[in-house]
Order: sequence, then C-alpha cells, then structure tokens
Amino acid sequence: MVMCLVYIKEIIGSIPISFTFKMKRKLKKEKQQTPQKKATCLRLLTISPKKPNSANRKIGKVIVSDKQVQLNVKIPGEGHTLQQHSTILLRPGRVRDLIGINNVAIRGKFDLSGVIGRKTSRSVYGVKIL
Repeated sequence: MVMCLVYIKEIIGSIPISFTFKMKRKLKKEKQQTPQKKATCLRLLTISPKKPNSANRKIGKVIVSDKQVQLNVKIPGEGHTLQQHSTILLRPGRVRDLIGINNVAIRGKFDLSGVIGRKTSRSVYGVKIL
C-alpha cells in the first residue's frame, strides 16, 4: 500500500508563495502612511493578559474618525480620565501580552491627560517639566 502525501502548495498551485509577503508589505506601508489616528471612545474596560502575567490592563473600544473602523486600544500608564465619547490620538504598536490589541493611545493629547506625578520616561506618558 502506497500513501500519497499532498502538500497545500501543490493543491493551490496557482497562488504564488510571495503573495502573503506582498500583503504584509502593503499593510506595513498603510501603517507608515498614517502613524497617528484620531479616534472617539465607545467603551472603556479592563481585560486580563496572557498566561505568565496577571494584572488587569485598561483598554478602550474606539472608532477611528476617518475610516469608521472599530479598534481595541491599550491605555498606557497608571490611571486615566477617559470617558465615553472622549477623543484620543492613537498609534500602531503591538502589545505582546494582550491578544488582538495592535494600537496604543498617546498620553497627553486631546482628552487623555498625562500621568500625574510621573518622574521617569515622561515623554512616553505625556508629562511636561514643571
């Protein structure tokens, strides 16, 4: 008895292998063209991260102003003053321990204030020198 192994590449055949690489390159270009986007908060919630970590992370469901696309956005730092319908600025950036979250809110812009009492890494968390 002879077993016949058929690979997916042989079945598909007509689709070139570099197709996925071209799609990834196109997506990266789109991210580079709009590095920051303005969005409006729909809902604010906390979720738990993947296995080794345990602290709840603050995220927000937002709708991007120009494209009308809903995204999940991580809110960095300790504490925030966001409410429903507040405006934020977001940037692309993957959060490794949160599944499906590929955008991060920028602190200190629009309705998202900077972290109060922050001494180190002030530029990341939107704190001015007093």
